Amino acid sequence: MEVNIAQLMKSSIGAERLYDVDEAININGEEVQVKGKVKLVRTDRGILATGLLDAKLIIECSRCLQPFEYPVNINFEEEYFPNIDVITGLEVEIPEDQPLSFTIDEHHLINLDEAIKQYAILAIPMKPLCQTDCPGLCPTCGKNLNTGPCGCSSEEQNQGGLKIQGLFK
Repeated sequence: MEVNIAQLMKSSIGAERLYDVDEAININGEEVQVKGKVKLVRTDRGILATGLLDAKLIIECSRCLQPFEYPVNINFEEEYFPNIDVITGLEVEIPEDQPLSFTIDEHHLINLDEAIKQYAILAIPMKPLCQTDCPGLCPTCGKNLNTGPCGCSSEEQNQGGLKIQGLFK
């Protein structure tokens, strides 16, 4: 999502613009529809972008390894710094305290995709579950237990679990 902020950069500090977002953004190699609102505010050094967005990512369950749809709330706040002064056209240095910051390109465009992508990835839990009571895979035969019981006896399943535990002692 690119936004031309040339006019906003010419505005006084505190000027703001509100944008409705309904776009597909590449997150983890997949096009994901992102919806919500983004507010851009002129600061003394650049543009502060804040957003409240919603998306549905397809991720893998950490127990059964099956893909599932996971709703994500993306709440981000990032400041973008210009490379070129919009009035003079001269090159501007990025503040020293912000060496890895987001920038406004020479055409006065900001691209919000990378910030949205980074915050979406941060919103994914460390061990996502397709359902809170996901039984996962049988430790003996590897069958997905969400689809029903496997053919292994409970004794075989317990032995399979013990063998796995024994590897980590």
